[in-house]
Amino acid sequence: MLSKQFLLLFFLFTLSFTAIAQPRQGMPAEDIALPALTGDTVTLLSLKGKVVLIDFWASWCRPCRATNKVLTKIYAKYKDKGFEIFSVSIDDNLNAWKKAVSKDKMNWPQVNDNGGKTGTAEAWDIYAIPSSFLMDKNGTLVAKDLEGKELEKALRQLLDQ
Repeated sequence: MLSKQFLLLFFLFTLSFTAIAQPRQGMPAEDIALPALTGDTVTLLSLKGKVVLIDFWASWCRPCRATNKVLTKIYAKYKDKGFEIFSVSIDDNLNAWKKAVSKDKMNWPQVNDNGGKTGTAEAWDIYAIPSSFLMDKNGTLVAKDLEGKELEKALRQLLDQ
């Protein structure tokens, strides 16, 4: 009986700790500081004041590459209106990452999590890709995994259009 109570308490403690760590709607976004294509460190919070889509992806992920095509069109439509994409690659092959960025014509900030070794993907609770978070101009997370028309609708609202 005591061991069952202990297991239950342990489970509840673990669950509550995990829930606190996960990025959630209405919470401020945690900063991400990772190397960009140029080798310089780029931070997510440097984009505060813009509506930002934080996009986790990898060059070897076919759904990610399909999403990149859609994001390229959305970015072109809204970038001059205060929208930015902050892509976090979990590639460990830097050449494959760089080739994919070029081939997919992703001309927004790109950083690399080095195959997840920096802990960024883990800190953001990323267990599947593509995965994305939409952040308002104040740096608050407002939505997760919006795609296509849903993303554009949210952007129009956040950009006051």
